[in-house]
Amino acid sequence: MSTRRIRVLIGKPGLDGHDRGAKIVATALRDAGMEVVYTGLHQTPEMIAEVAVQEDVDVVGLSILSGAHLSLFPRVRKELLARDMGHVVLTGGGIIPAEDVASLEQQGYAKLFGPGTRTEDIATWIQAEMQRRWSDEGAAR
Repeated sequence: MSTRRIRVLIGKPGLDGHDRGAKIVATALRDAGMEVVYTGLHQTPEMIAEVAVQEDVDVVGLSILSGAHLSLFPRVRKELLARDMGHVVLTGGGIIPAEDVASLEQQGYAKLFGPGTRTEDIATWIQAEMQRRWSDEGAAR
C-alpha cells in the first residue's frame, strides 16, 4: 500500500436525519488509517462537493436512508464533475434497492454497500481501490 494516506469524505445528503451508520463507517475508516471528514447531517450536493474540493479528498462516500438516492447521488456526482473532481472514487451506502444500485454504478458510483456490510469490508475495498488507482496513475506516467 502507498504511504500516502487515503482522504475520505463521508456525506449525508438531503433531509435524512439518521447518521449512526455514517458515523460508524467514518470511525472504522479512521481506525483503518484513513483521514476522514464527516460533513454532518442535511448537506446539499453542492455543499458536499465543495467540502470535497476544500479537503482534496480521494473518496466521497454518501450515506442515505431516506430513499432519495436516485436524485441526490447523481447530483453530488454532477457537482463534483463541475469542480474538476471527476477522479474522486464515489461510493456510498444505505437502503438502496438492487436495481438502483446497478443504475448508480452505471452512473459512476464505484461501489455501493448495503445494510449489514462489515466496516472492515468497506475499509478493505477502499484501500484496494485506491491502491489500484494510484498504481494505474504511476503506470501512466
